[in-house]
Amino acid sequence: MTTQSNSNPLYPVFLKLHTLDLLIVGAGEVAHEKLFFILKNSPEANVTVVAPWVSPHIQVLLKAHPGHRVTFRPRDFEPTDVVGFQLVIAATNNRALNESVRDAAKNWGALVNVADTPERCDFYLGSVVTKGDLKIAISTNGKSPTFAKRFRQILEEALPDNTPNLLRQLHSLRTRLAGDFTQKVNRLNDLTASLVEQKN
Repeated sequence: MTTQSNSNPLYPVFLKLHTLDLLIVGAGEVAHEKLFFILKNSPEANVTVVAPWVSPHIQVLLKAHPGHRVTFRPRDFEPTDVVGFQLVIAATNNRALNESVRDAAKNWGALVNVADTPERCDFYLGSVVTKGDLKIAISTNGKSPTFAKRFRQILEEALPDNTPNLLRQLHSLRTRLAGDFTQKVNRLNDLTASLVEQKN
């Protein structure tokens, strides 16, 4: 099977950040944006922030997530800081420092996100739509985060408010269905077909 050369090659995954360790280097505006959306989507994420100073906005997030979940190390970054982390985000306004963070993380074997430098990233933090248990990630392959943000707003308005209740009902139904995997899938497909039918 061949793919179109102009298609987005990224494969989306949903990480259980409470089971992983994430390092953010930097504590300014860029780091705040990253940390804010990480904690909005994964409030129990294990995050360590390393920076010689911390912005007031980051301080608010640190106070809101005290204890072992979010830790602040008030000092300059050292290459050994990446040891033990599976995910690393370089979120400073210093390009040379960001490169140092990336090099150290890659040498350790961690996946890296370098703020505002898509070509140096192993992963992106896309826009996310959440309605109860439904979570939709949006990516433009680093081309336009602004478009992803606007599209997220469109989806948030389009999805009905009863989506969480619908998912609970479908889950309850799935647990009660008899038959093998294929039979269950076919039955659920029949029951949910009306969700995508064109309205006349």
